[in-house]
Amino acid sequence: MFSNKYIFTYAAVMVTVVAVILSSAATLLQPLQEKNEKIEKMSGILASAELKPAEKSEMLKTYNEKIVEEWVINTDGEIVSKYKDGEFVKGDFRAFDIKLEDELHKLDQMEKGKDVEPHFPIYIAKNDGERIFIIPVRGKGLWGPIWGNVALKNDFRTIVGTTFGHKSETPGLGAEIANKPFQNQFIGKTIFNEDYEFTSIEVVKGGVENSNVDPKHGVDAISGGTITSNGVSSMLKEVLSVYKPFVKKHII
Repeated sequence: MFSNKYIFTYAAVMVTVVAVILSSAATLLQPLQEKNEKIEKMSGILASAELKPAEKSEMLKTYNEKIVEEWVINTDGEIVSKYKDGEFVKGDFRAFDIKLEDELHKLDQMEKGKDVEPHFPIYIAKNDGERIFIIPVRGKGLWGPIWGNVALKNDFRTIVGTTFGHKSETPGLGAEIANKPFQNQFIGKTIFNEDYEFTSIEVVKGGVENSNVDPKHGVDAISGGTITSNGVSSMLKEVLSVYKPFVKKHII
């Protein structure tokens, strides 16, 4: 029969060995994980403008072909960095490298008086000679974060397409934001009115037809997914409003 000392020593050795194996596996797999995250990010950007390739292996090539520029703006609407054809035309940081969650936190801190400067990305795609602006968005659903991309025509007000994703929304309810029937409602809607006053897009419980919301600026909420639907409304309003100064300086 083994002594207590032997059992404890054996357990300690096994725990150490397993920890080393897991740590090594995580280190070895990290580059692959980072690559997959980049591909997934590219996929969402391209899909919002209906530019996503059929094969995952073509994602990087398609991204480099279709996303002709990346811009970074500040809260004053100034373009502080431009990336084009694999090099910087202005500034020194790419829109693709921005972690939106961090920038939204900085925005919150700035509004509370903190000395921080958040930056926000704009992706410019070209499709059949037409310029498309793509804006990533991020917010909170019922059970966790939600996110997406909004693709806009050259007028920066008319939606070409959207993609939305989530971490843990309820299947068949809030999780429906990730499906085409919900996303396709946004096509043709406008985030500014004719006078370029910001309206965003409201996700309306009970349906737009049964509300006072202008159909140009509203879509139907998900039945049984009210909190997630409200989360999408809040997400769009919070993030897209950041681009109002940019629109006044560069679009109108």
